[in-house]
Amino acid sequence: MPEALWIFGYGSLIWDPGFAPAETAAARLDGWHRSFCMHSIHFRGTPEAPGLVLALDAAEGAHCKGLALRVAEAEADRVLAEIRARELVTDAYLERVLPVTLADGRQITAITYVIDRAGPQYCALDFETQAQTIAHAVGARGPNRDYLFNTAAHLASLGLSDPDLEALAARVRVLLA
Repeated sequence: MPEALWIFGYGSLIWDPGFAPAETAAARLDGWHRSFCMHSIHFRGTPEAPGLVLALDAAEGAHCKGLALRVAEAEADRVLAEIRARELVTDAYLERVLPVTLADGRQITAITYVIDRAGPQYCALDFETQAQTIAHAVGARGPNRDYLFNTAAHLASLGLSDPDLEALAARVRVLLA
């Protein structure tokens, strides 16, 4: 584990981390990109009708902008246990400690959840299939579209807009009209 516990958020951890970070900083993770490449069978879909959630997928030359969330030292064990219970509910994610660059230039390492490409929840779907799935899927935490809309809106409000997410959100809105 890193000296100070940092967690890299690129999806719902940005807008719903589940804890009060001691420090939050815009951050960049190289070698990975944000992708709707994970079937959600609990939170944003069901086993019978999976939704899609974001994961980090490795790609040469890629990068992902997100938030680095520093956990207060006194809360590190509790927060890490809670984050693991949330993110590792299935075998879809792999927990990694990866180098992250903060907006102020600091280099840190952060707990980061990446997709397990060998796992059964990994998928590589075309844009239209993603949009159709997200427009219609619903899971224990609500409609899949809310997850997409919240993530895209929060990234934009932080100055970290993701053109791919914005295009997907626009297409889902058309499908819902």
